[in-house]
Amino acid sequence: MQYDGLAWLGGALATLVTLLAVRLLWRRGWLAGWLRGNLALGLLALAALLGLLVKALLAYAPLPESNRPLVTLSFQALAPQQYQVALLEGTRERQAILQGDLWQLDVRMLRMKGLAELIGLESGYRLERLAARYMAIEQQALQNQADLLEDAPLDFWHLLRLPQRSLWLLDATPLRSGQLPMADGAVYVVSLSAAGLLAQPLNPAAQRAVRLWTLKE
Repeated sequence: MQYDGLAWLGGALATLVTLLAVRLLWRRGWLAGWLRGNLALGLLALAALLGLLVKALLAYAPLPESNRPLVTLSFQALAPQQYQVALLEGTRERQAILQGDLWQLDVRMLRMKGLAELIGLESGYRLERLAARYMAIEQQALQNQADLLEDAPLDFWHLLRLPQRSLWLLDATPLRSGQLPMADGAVYVVSLSAAGLLAQPLNPAAQRAVRLWTLKE
């Protein structure tokens, strides 16, 4: 999705609505000051809502090219069953600390459809959560996670996910990768496939960890 262009459009609309509201407030000789004031305040509220919506949309990144992953995860052991994780999205890198044996990634996907798809708007995604759990039954209550969402004053995701809600322009689709083992020096990539998120080992350390984990199951 051309989120920068959409953000500029939303910002321009918010500015236009704000200017119209200010003009109505200062205009004299209109039917009734009370109606004028309420209309202007309503327009200002609409402008504020548009601004918050634009800020929320900017948190979503366009999908990478088909041969590139959404994110690369690199694990470094800090202590037994404790890892520092570097998440690389394009040129952006974030850090998280996880405790456990297995990791799993949740992603929010906005899929364009209908008119939005016809006019060239592209689907976008946002990393939501990186979770970890222990393999031992007695430790599974100690599951932990790293929230990857940045604070936003308006989070429209849950509104889009309400039951029986069908939108003409887009679908809000939660995606979750399969679970894979954490290991010191392991590097994984997460890509988008027809079936959803596909997590794969990228280097020998990750391949060895997956092989040993498979033998234990």
